[in-house]
Amino acid sequence: MVRSLSLFLAGLAGLIATSLAAAQTLPDLGGRTIVIVTENAYFPLQFVDPKSGQPAGWEYDAIDAMAKKLNFKPEYEHASWDVMIQAVSDKQYDMGMTGITITDERKQKVDFSDPYMKSEILMLVRGDETRFNDAESFEADENLLVGAQAGTSPFYVAVYEVLDGNEDNPRIKLMETFAATVEALKAGDVDLVLTDSAAGQSIVAASDSALKLIGEPLQAEEFGFIFPKGSDLVAPINSGIAALKADGTLDALTQKWFVDYKPGG
Repeated sequence: MVRSLSLFLAGLAGLIATSLAAAQTLPDLGGRTIVIVTENAYFPLQFVDPKSGQPAGWEYDAIDAMAKKLNFKPEYEHASWDVMIQAVSDKQYDMGMTGITITDERKQKVDFSDPYMKSEILMLVRGDETRFNDAESFEADENLLVGAQAGTSPFYVAVYEVLDGNEDNPRIKLMETFAATVEALKAGDVDLVLTDSAAGQSIVAASDSALKLIGEPLQAEEFGFIFPKGSDLVAPINSGIAALKADGTLDALTQKWFVDYKPGG
């Protein structure tokens, strides 16, 4: 028993020492203010909470947790999706967040953090939809419409994986925000919206069976924060992401926002 207790205490001491060493290696940004741009329109990553009227979501909580670990002050500003990447590239902001998929094309304009979330693109439809059950059967019916936000991964997947590769296809109804596409789907103005799996599962859970996910994943994607080219923030933010993954914070936030949170509840 004494030997077992000694081994346990030795192991515990080693674990504490390892944790302290990891904490000590995190960069200290010295209270620096980091201006972060977001759209507040990609539920539940970032959106305006109807209960409080305040911006909220997974990304806000992740950044707040990271700010405590790295000693910086986040300052948030708002911009529409269609100008956000260019604005960060032009150094109007220090950092951007809005569920931005990491792509080689975007890497030409901005630097990305390491991925903080991996998701898959799925088909979101009304709960009573029976006319199609996959991309092929949707594409075959010329009367069916898909709602999308221009320049996003769901838009390009709709063009190249669901339809005919024509970005001007009239079957794609462009809208300003992801939330607008979901409302159009509910209203019957479009028949399909493509969404990442995490957001889609949360939307379906909150819809009271009005919406559902169908078919196999159309594409896998990874989300990252964006920075102006050459930004000195990339390395410390990557350290923060790694620390939040290691201590379970990111998993807890996913549970909070994608499973437990109920809009308006």
